[in-house]
Formats: sequence, structure tokens, C-alpha cells
Amino acid sequence: MRKIDIFDTTLRDGEQSAGVNLNTAEKLEIAKQLERFGVDVMEAGFPAASPGDLDAVKKIASTIKTSSVTGLARCVKADVDAAWEALKVAECPRLHIFLATSPIHMTYKLKQTPEQVVQTAVEMIKYAKQYFPIVQWSAEDAFRSDRAFLAQIVEQAILAGASVINIPDTVGYATPQEYGSLFRYLKENVPNIEEAKLSAHCHNDLGMAVANTLAAIENGADQVEGTINGIGERAGNVALEEVGVALYTRKDFYNIETNLALNEIKRTSQLVSKLTGMAVQANKAVVGKNAFAHESGIHQDGVLKEPTTYEIITPELIGETSNNLVLGKHSGRHAFQDRAKTMGFELDQEALNSAFKEFKKLADRKKEITNEDLWTILTNQQLKETDAAMYELESVEVRYETANTPSATVNVKIPDGTAVAETSPGAGSVEAIFNALEKVVDGKVHVLDYRVSSIGKGRDALAEAVINLTLNGDELTGRDSAQDVLEASAKGYLNAINRSLLQTQIKQLMKTV
Repeated sequence: MRKIDIFDTTLRDGEQSAGVNLNTAEKLEIAKQLERFGVDVMEAGFPAASPGDLDAVKKIASTIKTSSVTGLARCVKADVDAAWEALKVAECPRLHIFLATSPIHMTYKLKQTPEQVVQTAVEMIKYAKQYFPIVQWSAEDAFRSDRAFLAQIVEQAILAGASVINIPDTVGYATPQEYGSLFRYLKENVPNIEEAKLSAHCHNDLGMAVANTLAAIENGADQVEGTINGIGERAGNVALEEVGVALYTRKDFYNIETNLALNEIKRTSQLVSKLTGMAVQANKAVVGKNAFAHESGIHQDGVLKEPTTYEIITPELIGETSNNLVLGKHSGRHAFQDRAKTMGFELDQEALNSAFKEFKKLADRKKEITNEDLWTILTNQQLKETDAAMYELESVEVRYETANTPSATVNVKIPDGTAVAETSPGAGSVEAIFNALEKVVDGKVHVLDYRVSSIGKGRDALAEAVINLTLNGDELTGRDSAQDVLEASAKGYLNAINRSLLQTQIKQLMKTV
């Protein structure tokens, strides 16, 4: 079977999704899970974009051992230098450098002639090769480029030292037949093409990212790039879990293998969804909550008699198991610790003890503890020590009568350690809470988006609130969970505020260094 590499860019291209802001600790948790998932390459970020991004890439590069860690760079020496500073500690450092090649990009964005673009690409690849053993070069907007020119610059990029050539459909414009034929054209018209791997990178603007990626594989792509849950700017990138399962399920057709551990798909999807605040749509292929649901009587009857009548993918393949836990308020610490390890969590004793206390509190209030409940508790503890609160909610009280305007009173411990209480009305209970919290917070706050969803099922399910807001113009996303919807909303609001303040502190610290 032919082997193809899986290049994950959740932490770079995926983070460009509107409203997604991951801190270093969250990026590191996702990176460790991507390593368990078995990706060959992970793009940890864009080191030259900010000091925070460089720091996150550096920490990921020094932690990850079995996946190759890369960073993005423009064809600019300062970008290459920043990437090397972040990635030189990696087990297998590589650079992903790009330059646009389509007429529209060269004319209006780069303002360079085709000859100048070739010269720039060659010079920067040679410069990067002084540091990086593996250099991947991307022809941005390759699909809309002139094919003859694309073949010419790819040949020169390989001669300069690029060992991976990425051919992206940057704006998601291609059809499967066209995108596949482009790979076939390059295979047939670039003299030294066998000296490099061809990589596919598809966006989903017309909903064809998965189909285009598979078409590229059929026509010789050696690597595919994408994100978990298909997140990314605009309509997103190709969903890697869909590509992986498609190649496995139809191996009779593709005869392709990857290093992906498919039973890590569900956990990887959940982690990315929780930490980015981007919910997975119910009917999404492979990981949506309806992916294995059967409502039709005919379908239910068929599945009960023989699962393969309607299920071409088993829940177990992607790591989907029963939600029921043999854990409750009488469960001991050892059973809890064993379940945490089984679920893939590696917590120190202090964090494990804190998680166990939270579990006991929830078990006293909730009849049935689900995997989702435990997963939320453990994930929160795993990130808690690096996301310490600057504002901390002590209590929230809402007074509401149908005929009257609701009012909310919040008690909050502010950064200097003192407790502050504020009361404010609102058109609804949540708005009243946000208005009261805005009085507590030092700065101009504007809520951009707010949503709340249940974790698990039933009337006693945990609620998770996700709030996207700006504090003094800086946009951040916060989230938190509680059994009470209003408490979760208040805690999620303060989580976003704390992230914004922490980001500001990091910027100020970097200016003084």
C-alpha cells in the first residue's frame, strides 16, 4: 500500500477561524493530542506573527517527539529567522515557506513580475536550507496560477532545496476533476518532481475540500494538509478525520495507508471543539453527534439485525464509546484516577486531587455522571494552572419576575484581591449579569457573540458557555462550564476578560525584554 503523510495545521490555519484565540497552554494540549492521533507533521503556528506565537511554537517544538513540528514563514528573512528561533529545539525541525504564484496575487498583492517571484522563492528557500533540514515551499493560490509558470517555479524550488511542494487551493475554487488533473500535470511536466513530495491543501469555500483532497491523492499527492473538524478561515479547511476515515473505509479503492490512530478521532475532535469554542455541527461526517444516530424505523430495524446495513463506519473505529460511567458519589479516588488514565489524561497529583473534588461536587448534584462530564472536569484541571484567574466569580444572583425587568448581582474577586459587588438590570437574565460584570471590569467591554450548550444529556446536564468579546479593542474568546446556565455564563465572561488581560501583560513584558 502507498503511504501518504498527514500534515495538520489546526494550530495555524485552524486558529485563523473567526473568534478563535488559543493560549500557549491550550495549543500545547492540542499538540500533544495531535501527536497521539498520529499526524506526521503539525504546523504549530506562525512564529513571526507575534512573540506569543513564537513562544507557543517553541514550547510545542520542545515537547513533541514523534511528529515533525513546523512553522509558517513568508519569503522574508526575518520570518525564517523567527521560525528557526522557535523550531531549532525540535526533534525534526522543518519550515513551511510560501509565496503567491497566481496572476491576481502577483499583480495586486505582491506587485512583482513572475520572474521576480521565481527569484524571491529561490533565494529564500536557499536561505532557509542553511538552517532547516526539511523545507516545504507553498505556491499560494496555486490552483488559479498559470500551469506552465507553476511547473517552472516548482522545478526551481526543488533545485533550490525544497523537498516538499505544496499545491494549495487557497480560496476553495477547484473541482475534484480540475484539482486532480493539476497534480497529474505537475507529475508529468516538472522534470525533477520525483525529488520532492507533492502536498495538497484544500479550503472548503464550495464544500468540496474532502473531494478535492481525495482527488489529489488519486493523482499522486504524497501528503495532505488539513485541520481537525475542518476549522479554518472562511468556510474552513479539509477535515482530516474525514479524509482518514475515507481512506480506511475505502482502502479497497484507494490502497492508501496513513499513520493515523483512528480511535483517537473522537477525543481529538472534542478537545479542539472545546478549546476553540467552535461547536461541531450535529450532522457533520464522522464526528457529529448524529453520525451514528438512526431515527427511521426501517434503519433501526436494519441496524439491529446487521449493523453494516446502514453503518459503514463503526463508532468504535473513531473511539466513540458508551457515555455511561460506573462512577458516582460513592466512587473512590483510585477508580477515578484509573478512569482518567484510560481517557488519556496525564495529571500530576495536585491537579488530580482538584479534579476529584470537582467530580465529587458534581456527583452530589447529578444523578448520572457521563464521559462528557468527566472529560470537561479533567480538561479544565489540565489547563487550570496556566490559566489562573485574575477576576474570580464568587457568586451570582438573579432576580427575575415575568412582568419586571431582571436584575443581577455579582460578587467578584478582582486582580488586587479585594471583593467587589455590583448590581445591574438587563433585558434578560444573561444581559443583566453581563451588565453587572461590566461595572466590575476595568476597561471597555463589548460582547460580540454568546452561546451556551449542554454537555451530555438530561435536565441535569452541565452547561458550557462560550463568549466572544473585546476588552479595550482586543478580541478574545472565553468559556466555562457549570450545572447552572447563568453561573456558566458569568464564569465564561470572566474567563474571556482574564485571557485578554493576560495577553496584554505578555505584550508589555515582551516590550521590556
